[in-house]
This record gives sequence, C-alpha cells and structure tokens, in this order.
Amino acid sequence: MKISSAPSEHRSETLHQNERIDLAAAFRWFARLNMHESVANHLSAAVSADGTQFLINPRGQHFSRVRASELLLLDANDKATLQHKQAPDPTAWYLHAALHERLPQARCIMHLHSKYATALACLKDPTMHAIDINTARFFGRIALDPGFAGMALSEDEGQRVAQLMSTEKTVLLLANHGVLVIGASIAAAFDELYYFERAAETLLTCYATGKELRVLPDAVARLTEQQWRSYTHFTTDHLSSVKAILDHEEPDYRQ
Repeated sequence: MKISSAPSEHRSETLHQNERIDLAAAFRWFARLNMHESVANHLSAAVSADGTQFLINPRGQHFSRVRASELLLLDANDKATLQHKQAPDPTAWYLHAALHERLPQARCIMHLHSKYATALACLKDPTMHAIDINTARFFGRIALDPGFAGMALSEDEGQRVAQLMSTEKTVLLLANHGVLVIGASIAAAFDELYYFERAAETLLTCYATGKELRVLPDAVARLTEQQWRSYTHFTTDHLSSVKAILDHEEPDYRQ
C-alpha cells in the first residue's frame, strides 16, 4: 500500500495517534533544549511492520510548533513522494526513506545538528571516550560516517549511510555534519539522542580544560554500557515525564 501525503490523510487525528503524540513531544522538547536548527533536521517514526511507512515532520515547520496531526505519513516505496503537494523536505526524504526501507529495526530515526554532537563530529578524532556514566553508555555503539560530501540530496546518500549501521550500533556520528540515532521505539531514540548530546558536552568541556582525560578501563565502560542497555524502563519514563510537562505547559502538541 502506498501512502499519499495529502492533507486529508496526514492530518488524521486517529491514525497512529500514539506515535504522533510521542514524536511531537520529542520535537517540542528538543526545541526547548536548543538542539534544533532553524526549520532543518528531522525525526521520523516507522508505523508499518516493515518500517517503510513512517511519520516525519512537514517541510518548514519549526520544532517548537510541531503538532501530532501535522506529521506527514509517507511510504518509502512511493518514489513520487517529492512530487506531491505536501512533499517533505528533500533532505528528509532521501535520508529517512532509505534508512526506514533498509533498517526495519530502526523504528525511530532522529537526525540533529545539535551543538555538542556536531562539534564532536568536526574533530579529527571524534572518539567518544568513556570518562563518565553517560559517555560510557555509548561504548561500542557508535558508527562513524567520514564521507561528508555536501547536503543529502540524492538516494545514494541514504543507501550509503544505511550500510554503516549494524545491529550493534545505535548512533551514527556524521563527520563535519551532525548526529543520527536509531531506536526500537520513539522513547528509545529520544533518550539516546538526549544522552549523546549530554555525553558530547561533558567530553568537550573536559577537552576545554586542556587537562588529560581520565578514561575508564574498557571493562568498566563495557559493563556500564550493558547496564544502560538493561535499564529498559528508563527511556519510557523519560519521555512520559516530558509529555507530562508539555501537557501542563503547551498541550497543543497533542492536537
């Protein structure tokens, strides 16, 4: 089945409503944390079993104004998507459609140019050294894309990026570009991206002191990563708390 991005379809308030609300909450919260960038960057969530049908933010919409009903419902198999009246931003389509088509385990894909993750991606050595509990969370879970060659405006870009992600990797650090995370749920991807930004901030703050890093032994970093992975309720609790705040302060995100 192919999904059109016509307004009568993508503004349905009942189709995939839970996913719409969770994703809209993530947009609003990233805007509050100043992790957004103008009207660029995209978050998407798969809603079909094979991942090819997915929700994504509409073109030109600021993160702080995204509403659940306004999220586009797209089909990665519909090669005419960019010709539709309510077409997504081309960079969103070429990257997210290819990833959802090729990575069914990626139920949610979030791509930002957040301050600290992007700064880390611009270093010659962008290693996320395990120096605290948050940086250790990503031990062995980061893939690096060294192939930045301009804006993602072709199908080849999405295909190339998809090949870099294995089942063990949840974060793709895009050299000279930004960061992309995948998750088994919207809550998982949201929590992963939040903590990656915090981890990058800690690491770069330590670099700024000019002092030598106190890096954890691999065994300790690996154990910490495994402990994070088994702490499964945490991601849901995190997003639920965010939604509770938004429900009180800006409930229109659910509309």
